[in-house]
Amino acid sequence: MYASNTTEYQKFTELTPTPIAAPEKDAATRIPVSSSGEYYSDIPQPLAYVQPKPRVPWSTGLFDCFSDVRNCCITCWCPCITFGRIAEIVDKGSSSCGQSGALYTILACVTGCPCFYSCFYRSKMRQQHLLHESPCGDCCVHCFCQSCALCQEYRELKFRGFDMSIGWHGNAEKNNNESGMAPEVEEGMSR
Repeated sequence: MYASNTTEYQKFTELTPTPIAAPEKDAATRIPVSSSGEYYSDIPQPLAYVQPKPRVPWSTGLFDCFSDVRNCCITCWCPCITFGRIAEIVDKGSSSCGQSGALYTILACVTGCPCFYSCFYRSKMRQQHLLHESPCGDCCVHCFCQSCALCQEYRELKFRGFDMSIGWHGNAEKNNNESGMAPEVEEGMSR
């Protein structure tokens, strides 16, 4: 009978999971960070190095204004329209073409220097699309070549597939319909 008890004991110990030892606490603070056994430490840990994405050149040059004659003429006579369209796409629809264009016009009339406003959109656009800062700084480009800078930004967004005349929301809807997905329907009042 003693022999059968030892074999049953061996079977029982084989089926029973071995208890997991409690994780060691950090010697510095001994503060648990999570239930997974990680602890906070004052000792700096090496950071993972993330390779920055390379910057790409603009699709057209700053002085290639006549490659899109229609936009060149609109920008020459009414830059607020071109700027408004650019700002709506760069802001991803959070500001409308009309709002941005009106603010641009007000700044142009009051200060005579709308370039200080539009250069920030050039910087924002460069960051979004990983473009080189060329031929010089964004504010310099807009201060000395405002119309050329706006035309270049407009052409760049067109090159990247945006239909500038329909704005951000129109482009988003167009892309959803082309991908075969139904557009999202907002819940509203129902009868």
